[in-house]
Amino acid sequence: MALEPGQSERLRIDKWLWFARQVKTRSLAQQLVRSGNVRLNREKVSNPAKLIAAGDVLTLRHTNRVRVLLIMGCGTRRGPFFEASQLYEILSETDVRSAANLGKPNAAPLPGPKPSPREILHARKLSGKE
Repeated sequence: MALEPGQSERLRIDKWLWFARQVKTRSLAQQLVRSGNVRLNREKVSNPAKLIAAGDVLTLRHTNRVRVLLIMGCGTRRGPFFEASQLYEILSETDVRSAANLGKPNAAPLPGPKPSPREILHARKLSGKE
């Protein structure tokens, strides 16, 4: 794509989300944008054809996470992970589930790593349920 002088490289937001491997398919990227879970430079975006460029800040709420990304480039294809990771810089990332549970006394804990059989036996010995 030849650019005229002074013209920056721009790309549709749904294509960029797919190229940057933030979603698995382009149709999922379109659904994410239409659902109102994407902000471009702090403004809600509902049109998947909205154009973005390097230097823009993208905020995504997707799969129980909120990610704030600085767009470093637009890319030309959906390449391997290393290539895709060069298209953005993560400014912040928050787990929405844990943020929602802060301060709630009866909130269920987030699933963590499963205890090993040795840890289970030790816990049973301590509780007297061996």
